[in-house]
Amino acid sequence: MAKIINLTINGIAVSIEEDKTILEAAEKLNIKIPTLCYHKDLCVAGNCRVCVVEQVGSKKLLAACANPVHEGMEIETNSLIVRNSRKHIIELLLSEHNADCTKCYKNGNCELQELSSEYKITNSDFIDLVPSKNYQIDTLSPSLVKDDSKCIRCQRCVRTCSEIQHLSALSVAHKGDHMKISSFFDKPMNEVVCSNCGQCIIHCPTGALVERNYIEEVWDALADPDLHVVVQTAPAVRVGLGEEFDSYGSRVTGKMVSALKRLGFNSVLDTDFTADLTILEEGTELLTRLKKSIVGKENGVQLPMFTSCSPGWIKFIEHSFPEYLDNLSTCKSPQQMFGALAKTYYAQSRGIESDKIVSVSIMPCTAKKYEADRPEMRDSGYKDVDYVLTTRELAIMIKQAGIEFNNLDDEKFDKLMGNSSGAAVIFGSTGGVMEAALRTAYELVTGREVPFKNLEIIPVRGMKGIKEASVLIENPVDDWKFLDGVELKCAIAHGLENAHQLLTDIKAKKAEYHFVEVMACPGGCLGGGGQPIPTSPEIRAKRMKAIYDEDKDKPIRKSHENPEVAQLYEEFLGKPLGEKSHKLLHTHYTPRDRY
Repeated sequence: MAKIINLTINGIAVSIEEDKTILEAAEKLNIKIPTLCYHKDLCVAGNCRVCVVEQVGSKKLLAACANPVHEGMEIETNSLIVRNSRKHIIELLLSEHNADCTKCYKNGNCELQELSSEYKITNSDFIDLVPSKNYQIDTLSPSLVKDDSKCIRCQRCVRTCSEIQHLSALSVAHKGDHMKISSFFDKPMNEVVCSNCGQCIIHCPTGALVERNYIEEVWDALADPDLHVVVQTAPAVRVGLGEEFDSYGSRVTGKMVSALKRLGFNSVLDTDFTADLTILEEGTELLTRLKKSIVGKENGVQLPMFTSCSPGWIKFIEHSFPEYLDNLSTCKSPQQMFGALAKTYYAQSRGIESDKIVSVSIMPCTAKKYEADRPEMRDSGYKDVDYVLTTRELAIMIKQAGIEFNNLDDEKFDKLMGNSSGAAVIFGSTGGVMEAALRTAYELVTGREVPFKNLEIIPVRGMKGIKEASVLIENPVDDWKFLDGVELKCAIAHGLENAHQLLTDIKAKKAEYHFVEVMACPGGCLGGGGQPIPTSPEIRAKRMKAIYDEDKDKPIRKSHENPEVAQLYEEFLGKPLGEKSHKLLHTHYTPRDRY
């Protein structure tokens, strides 16, 4: 048990564990100490010094985020020297910062702007250095924009890319006045090992890193009477969008649908529909690999099979573990399956020319923008998904349209590719794809529901970085007798640092599995790089609870029971892994150099 430390902050006594910091002790007293380089997801850096406090009897100020508490400490957070020091630090940051806030994409949600407002920085004692800096803006990535003129060099992006994602696509270059956040040899972000996950955007306190937005392109499409604009919405969007309208931890599915219809989309459909479809295609693929391995005893069957619905994970494995590309499921992500079907099945069913359909997706993920641009994603004969908007971009459009989101009535998704199961909803959480797959695969193989209470496979749930689960297959139906007695071993990882560790263990034969789910972002899609800012461990936990609550309220909770998916196979695809589904719903991957 940790030793308890007693101290005072602004004359108020507080007791806290000895491994805690001054910042955490102040939070316990509801005393706000400003921070910029600090983030709960990341290691402590103490770079910015905005959080300085005064310790009575000490000649120097302390960084509250980096200094642990000590017995008998007397801390002042609001003394004259502290206020003046913080104000000068903010002024120094602004002297090198392009402070054209009204034109900044992060205007209204910028931590530096908020501090400048709180400390009333109306003029400065320091020279404006922006005109003398050779700042650059990198707009070549389809997913993100890197603007050096907005960077305050707090290094939160660097720590994020290293600690959470094991990529180090961003690093600190040069020293002193020339210090900057750079990529490998200062290459544009589309030419480096970047996974496009957007976690750097989530953690950036300013507008130095933002998503590449396609809002105006979508407005133009909606205004064109000759175009038929369909929209799909990912499961994690419905548990994040409410935060942009001050509703945390809530499910806003019906209001989201209502808002999209008011924006003018011709058809409001659901990515969850193709999440159910993914389970049938991916589950069939897994069972086919198992049959080849166990019955046919074929050499070279690539097990474990990895999920393929996270585009950040796909790009990571292409760079870092290309030898495992054949282990990836060939299934496209639900977004891309939807795009391919929108311009084929949907177009035919509605009697609309494919070239008149504009396919838009609302995603919690910036890597989806990159995925939609991949040359492989044109199997419909057109670009399958034309524009990808993040949850944040959708919120901007709703506000631009003057829609009072919280006052909207709930509406339902349109028919044909709008129906889905609870299994599809949980795709938005780490472990969700695995749980959805097991619900269907176990029942198809045994004829019985998966042996977990209320279909809730608890071992695959939660925020643990790497999770393991196994399901014993007993008394399967005739076609699957070869699986009798097989213990299906599964693993789940979220965050690419955990993915790297899991693949390293698999490569070293420290662990053996049949099926592995990987999501690039912490918590899975609910913690994606396109979700509302801020995103913290507490917020991710609220989103996760909302996703599982939505699953429980669904009338259908297993993917193979979705009647619209059954209709799709009957009218158009034929069968899972059939010729047409293989052409439209499956893909291949590309080995890439790290440098």
